[in-house]
Amino acid sequence: MIGGGQLARMTHQAAIALGQTLRVLALNENESAAQVTPDVVLGSHTDLAALRRAAAGATALTFDHEHVPTEHLEALEAEGVAVYPPPAALVHAQDKLLMRQRLSALGVPVPRFSSISGLDDVDAFCATIGGPVVIKTVRGGYDGRGVVMADDAAEARSVVSRYLDDGVAVMIEERVTMRRELAALVARSPFGQGAAWPVVETVQRDGICVTVIAPAPDLSPELGAAAQELALGVASSLGVVGVLAVELFETVDGTLVVNELAMRPHNSGHWTMDGARTSQFEQHLRAVLDYPLGDTSALAPYTVMGNVLGAPTIPAMSMDERVHHLFARMPDAKVHLYGKEERPGRKIGHVNLVGGGSETVESLRERAERAAHWLSHAVWTDGWDPHE
Repeated sequence: MIGGGQLARMTHQAAIALGQTLRVLALNENESAAQVTPDVVLGSHTDLAALRRAAAGATALTFDHEHVPTEHLEALEAEGVAVYPPPAALVHAQDKLLMRQRLSALGVPVPRFSSISGLDDVDAFCATIGGPVVIKTVRGGYDGRGVVMADDAAEARSVVSRYLDDGVAVMIEERVTMRRELAALVARSPFGQGAAWPVVETVQRDGICVTVIAPAPDLSPELGAAAQELALGVASSLGVVGVLAVELFETVDGTLVVNELAMRPHNSGHWTMDGARTSQFEQHLRAVLDYPLGDTSALAPYTVMGNVLGAPTIPAMSMDERVHHLFARMPDAKVHLYGKEERPGRKIGHVNLVGGGSETVESLRERAERAAHWLSHAVWTDGWDPHE
């Protein structure tokens, strides 16, 4: 697996149960996955020689991020390496403009968009849209980075001008009036078998996912099935192998619009580790090894995931003690920590709560968000004191 972050770390956990060894290409020995896997190659994902060292003798090569140069992957593929997803598919998760163009050609609903070569393109697009727009870097953005909202043409020109002055390629698209954000997570094998998990609702703050509710509350069966079919269709049309996350907008009039694609295990699928019969990490391995895919059904009416994000001020209380107190209050909490140094806003772990009995989804969400906040800040949002 190229990349040594938390996705590689959790994929390694799944590999152990399947009798596999996950080799990781990591930048340094302190990265999340490098701490736990016995087979680590140190090097950069932009270095073809390092990629070759990582791929040597491996059954398949896959990714925990999309930032590997396409030409390097094409070179590995030409040398006989089984690259999954193939570079011809992965490029659509690397290049947002190419992704928009390809999905549009396939008839998949996307926001109105345009490439930008100069400020005149901004004026022309804003005149056509007549409303707020979004400027995105064509490559490299994630977790809200490289995405800027603009309310009018003047603001859009200012944003685009700064990017172009820095030599950064950008695109522009309409800002969708949405009810909420959804994610359809699917997997596809080289044989062409597909599998889809229940569609989830994702809650964002400052461009970063903070909560995932599985399945999405009050989502009609028809719209849920349409989202799954859309994602499976995209996976098949692009030739994806492995997990594909299709991030969606549910519009105020009840339609679906594709926002982003990710061709790897994804934050929106972390709930599957405890709330589904097959986790996204096991499924990704099944797919790239061309095993039959696993059952994706949910184990409970609802599972809620809360992301643990580094607090603005790192607590004096150790993480070990925070986990101790969380378990004392919520023995059903499933904690997944990434072995990362705490920094403000950094994803350092997540908490899953699997619903059961008569607990409402609202109560489950409140508890999951409270648990994640506690692990981040060492403060209970309701003022609970275990010693009283």
